[in-house]
Amino acid sequence: MKFIRFNEDRLGLLGEDGGIVDLTDRLGLESADPLVEYIEGDHDAAEYADADPDHDVEDVHVGAPVERPGKVIAAPLNYEAHIEEAIADRDITTDEWFSIEDKGYFLKAPSSVVGPDDGIELPFADRRVDHEVELAFVMGSEVKDVDAADAWDEIFGYTILLDISVRGDQDRSNRKSYDSFTVVGPAVVTHDEIDDPQDLDLTLAINGDTKQDANTSDMVYTCADVVQYASIGATLEVGDVITTGTPEGVSPIEGGDTVDAEIEDVGEMTVEVSQRDVRFEDVNVRKGGQE
Repeated sequence: MKFIRFNEDRLGLLGEDGGIVDLTDRLGLESADPLVEYIEGDHDAAEYADADPDHDVEDVHVGAPVERPGKVIAAPLNYEAHIEEAIADRDITTDEWFSIEDKGYFLKAPSSVVGPDDGIELPFADRRVDHEVELAFVMGSEVKDVDAADAWDEIFGYTILLDISVRGDQDRSNRKSYDSFTVVGPAVVTHDEIDDPQDLDLTLAINGDTKQDANTSDMVYTCADVVQYASIGATLEVGDVITTGTPEGVSPIEGGDTVDAEIEDVGEMTVEVSQRDVRFEDVNVRKGGQE
């Protein structure tokens, strides 16, 4: 099944033809984060899988499947070819060579999460901002210190995530946590629908020009490895979003661009990019607050 959150607080099943079966009233969902309510509750959407659709996806506003996850956990440099790319391009990372094995995961602000129809807003006119397409997933249960072999069963479903990144010397969690910098969607595909999460083609195009084209088999850490690693230090909770790193081919985006991202068996989304008229070099942050 493919779960989609739309029109702010509605939860539906997304069909292959783009039709949406609205589950909100059928299941008595009342939360602003209905997918989390669904996962935590005693609900079964399967009986409505063949119902006539209530909406077409083109006629609704598609938000992130989880509006405000408790945590967004991200794996840096988790594809070998992207590691080599980052070494060659010092705008991507100012650190020496490293991968997730060396430095572990990082966190993105939950407030940076948006859906495909919300778009990406670039904060500065004078800083390079890159796209990164990634396979992500939503946790379906609370886990701590879970083994990788058991982690697969704790994943509710898979989705597409765009990890938008300002390049520079700031900490990753700073550069990647601006509003709209974590685009998730359009739907979450339940884990039983994905034969092998580690064998999925993923692509990203800017204005029709393909920039990233890879397969999840190239990951350094698998999805389950990331769950195991993350659960050592933190309790993973229902609705937490975990993303698994991007392959090679990252490049800048600009206001007016259109980003098309697709992951095999998971879905596809189109996201528009806008630009604020603010220059980073003009932002004056003074120690001690306002005078």
